[in-house]
Amino acid sequence: MDLPPLLLLVESAQYLISQIEKHPDYQALVYQPDLTIGDARTALSYLKCELENNQQPAIVSQSAD
Repeated sequence: MDLPPLLLLVESAQYLISQIEKHPDYQALVYQPDLTIGDARTALSYLKCELENNQQPAIVSQSAD
């Protein structure tokens, strides 16, 4: 099974969470969860940074002969 790149999935999840937060049905809920939308946003932000740092091209020094 071909999966999309993880970074794309994380960015998609960030977008979906922002849409959930803006949704009137979500805003109308009255509940106090242990973890919030903000916690999810923060976790995805950290994951995205980690993925971006790991995808930086390695700088390889070439010596001239």
